Amino acid sequence: MVITRATEYAVRTVLYLAQQPTNDIVLKKDICRTQEVTPAFLTKILQPLIKAGIVSSQRGVGGGFLLAKDPGEITMLDILQAEEGQLKLNHCLIDADFCHRDGYCAAHEVWQLTQLKMSEILNKFTIADLVCKEKEKIEILKNQTKSQIS
Repeated sequence: MVITRATEYAVRTVLYLAQQPTNDIVLKKDICRTQEVTPAFLTKILQPLIKAGIVSSQRGVGGGFLLAKDPGEITMLDILQAEEGQLKLNHCLIDADFCHRDGYCAAHEVWQLTQLKMSEILNKFTIADLVCKEKEKIEILKNQTKSQIS
């Protein structure tokens, strides 16, 4: 299973918005430039995030986008589900009538447990957590670069 490019860019876009001052509206062109995404693709990415209440949009002069929630309230699972729908690893987890083997299939239990654990992990990490982690990593890279120059 590989997440779509739209989901990858959605995570990056939400992270970028979370790094802006609270309640600052970010222009579409700035998001496109910093995230290296076309305006059409950004529109496709943002629509499900807006519908899910993760991102807000402001129209008109000075319009743009901002987070609709605090970064500490947005999880990776929220973004994944906004972009891709409910996390389901196998058809038998989507539709109980899909497979008549569910009652005795040992693989069914593995799919269920894997899906549960993946959901738990994705739900554990908030955008605020990721913003902090990114800042830490950037600081480490800066220090490494300084030490290489010295």
